[in-house]
Amino acid sequence: MLLAIDVGNTNTKFAVHDGRAWRGQWRASTDPRRTADEYAPWLSEILALAQLEFKDITACIVSTVVPQALFNLRNLSRRYVNAEPMVIGEDGLNLGIDIRIDKPSEAGADRLVNAVGAFVEYGGPSIVIDSGTATTFDIVAADGAFEGGIILPGINLSLQALHDAAARLPRVEIRDPGHIIGKDTVSAMQSGIYWGSIEMIEGLCRRIKSEYGQPMKTIATGGVASLFEGAFPSIDHFDQDLTSRGLLEVFRRNGGKL
Repeated sequence: MLLAIDVGNTNTKFAVHDGRAWRGQWRASTDPRRTADEYAPWLSEILALAQLEFKDITACIVSTVVPQALFNLRNLSRRYVNAEPMVIGEDGLNLGIDIRIDKPSEAGADRLVNAVGAFVEYGGPSIVIDSGTATTFDIVAADGAFEGGIILPGINLSLQALHDAAARLPRVEIRDPGHIIGKDTVSAMQSGIYWGSIEMIEGLCRRIKSEYGQPMKTIATGGVASLFEGAFPSIDHFDQDLTSRGLLEVFRRNGGKL
């Protein structure tokens, strides 16, 4: 079985695939100081919920946007899975896609893996929207190439900035308040974040499609995306497994067997 690890700035996702289907997917808060020996008991208990053990896992692949976390996750794979992990972005690992941007080395591992996952499942051209600490819009060409995109602050980051910068603005839950015009501070903030995010994403998708000049599918993923499912006319698919699917495909493209 394959252990696929995707390290984001806020959360780290662990997923296990048995060669036919995903056996489980779990999230933990990202902490680059967490050692392999600290990960192991937590992951062992999580695996047990899916009737799995470390001995069932034979391979590991890691994607991370937090370089400091890689050392401990590499040790986790070596000590507890007894496998040298594949690492997105390291020399010799073939993603199987062209990176058509001015500075290919600057493309984030998560964005490239999402492009692979989106192309395998939905084809191209497409827009992949990943809502996390940052919200990214990535363009996948008809042949699967990564063609750049847009990066902006994520929804939770925007909320945190409001709370930190304005003394009287509280922390609020992200949800549809049921109306556009807020009648108190909380509902005004909720409306601004919820509907503002929707209009921002709808507007950027419209502009991307106009500039690209071809019909494009739109796929949304990431920890926050599920809060908006059904609210976006322009989004064709909500797919929480997209990054894990991309990691599985990269593993297979590099000779991985399950």
